[in-house]
This record gives sequence, C-alpha cells and structure tokens, in this order.
Amino acid sequence: MTPSAADVARTEPLAAFLARTRARVDEALERYLPRPPACPPLMSEAMRYSVFAGGKRFRPILTLAAADAVARGADAAALPAACAIELIHTYSLIHDDLPAMDNDTLRRGRPTLHVVYGDGIAILAGDGLQAEAFALLAREPDDAALAGRRLRVLQLVAEAAGSIGMVGGQAIDLQAAGQAPGNRVELDAGGLRGMHARKTGALIRASAMSGAVMAGAGEDAVRAADRYAADLGLAFQIVDDILDVEGEAGQLGKTAGKDAAAAKPTYPALFGLDRSRTLAAECIARAHAALEEARLADGWLGAIADWILHRKS
Repeated sequence: MTPSAADVARTEPLAAFLARTRARVDEALERYLPRPPACPPLMSEAMRYSVFAGGKRFRPILTLAAADAVARGADAAALPAACAIELIHTYSLIHDDLPAMDNDTLRRGRPTLHVVYGDGIAILAGDGLQAEAFALLAREPDDAALAGRRLRVLQLVAEAAGSIGMVGGQAIDLQAAGQAPGNRVELDAGGLRGMHARKTGALIRASAMSGAVMAGAGEDAVRAADRYAADLGLAFQIVDDILDVEGEAGQLGKTAGKDAAAAKPTYPALFGLDRSRTLAAECIARAHAALEEARLADGWLGAIADWILHRKS
C-alpha cells in the first residue's frame, strides 16, 4: 500500500516538520489577515509588522500536531483555529510590551510595535488582531458539518484568552510586580503556578484541545490533550524564566533579564535554576504519560514536548 503524505511526513526530522508547519501557518495567516481597502493601510501594516516578525509559531504548530495525533490528515480542518490562536498570541505580545505593561522595546529581534508606530496604533493593532481571530474562528472552515466543532473551539479559545485565562493571568502579573496601585500581591509557589496557568498555560491548553476537537476527538482524547498541554504550558513558562536569566538578547529575540530587573516572581527566583530545570523535566514526563495513556503518542506531540524542554530561545 502506498503511504499517505501524513505517513511520509512523520519520517522527517522534527526541525523539518517545524519549519514546514511554520511556513504553512504563515501562508494561511497572510490569506486570513485583512488588507486595504477592507481595512486602513496603516492597520494592515501594523498588524503584519508583529504577526510576521518571526517567532516559533509554537501554539499553531501544537494545534495542528494535536489534530494529526487524533486523526491523520485532520490538521487541515484545524488550520483556521491554529491561525486564530496565533493572532491572539500576537495581540497579547503587542499589549504586553506597552509602557503601561512590561515596557519592552525588543520583541522577536526587532523594535516592538509601539516603538515603531506609537502606543495608540499598537493598542489598536492588538485589538484588531483579537477581533480578527474570533471572526476567523466563527467562519472557517466553511463547512456546515463542522459548525458544532467551530463553536466549541470558539468557546475554548475565548475562555482561554479572557479574564479567567490569559488576561486574568496578566492582571495577576501586574499586581505581583506592583504595577496595580494598592493591589500588590505576593506570590508563593502555588500562586506563581496559578498565575502562569492563566497567563501562559490557558492558551497553550486551548491550542491542543482545539486541534483535537477540530479533528473529531472523543472526550477522553480531548481531556488527554488538555492534561498534556497543561504540563507542556508550565514547562514552557519555567524554561522561559530560565532563559530570561541565562539567555542573551540576540538569541532570545527579546530583552534578557527583564524579569529580574522588574522584580517579577519567577521560577528561578523562587526555586533556583537547578530545581527549576527539574520541575520543567517533571512536567514533560507527565505530558508524555498523558499521551501514552490516550494513545496519542504516535505523532509529533511527544517530540514537541522535548523540544520545549531543551529550547534555547
């Protein structure tokens, strides 16, 4: 029997899969983002400045890999959701870099959007990307048979991006850094984990679950994808905290040492570097176990988990 394209793709190295999938996501993002005259030229330019500034495309890759793990070849149905999640992630970075938030001037190796276009346009570009994400989730794929899956994914992503998810986590982050007057909070280990479960983990969980849902996964598989992604998201954040201490700006594509300079609570600050590395490795071990239990290990999800643990940027 002639192997399918999906079967052939599984024999390629992870680096090739990541590059191929990033290119696929970029091509789709280019198609989905509005252009003049549908939107003002300045808004199109500003949104594209941040969306196409590079980046790992980790979340959309995770969405497509989860769909493929559930049903080979089902990732095509998950592509719009993958792109919508990347638009939401990019909007969050734009707003996170603003002077009122992290006040960062470097993102993905070049000046942040507000540095180039000003605070007002940066805020509007972030707002525009968030709105475009939900419009995309509502209309694509244009297949009546998938309408129920689209609706569920829309709810998953909205909850992950909102006040009970990413936005709520960012608010706690501002409180912990003393940037919410009169509302400073001190985070212990449980509080730090809870903050990152919202700020970083919620959208990562939604990424994996969205891929599984769009591929037609049963509830057991969706829950397994959620467990996998919850530990993956925590490992991602711990590694991010470690890289902020050990990495260099040129390699990271953003300002190194910002967390320490801002006295932000981080895993290395609370546990030290060695214990933080151990905690990240334990998360990845649990993520692998979740895949094995649900028979979702025959794909890219396990390799992606290892990539997250050992990444350098």
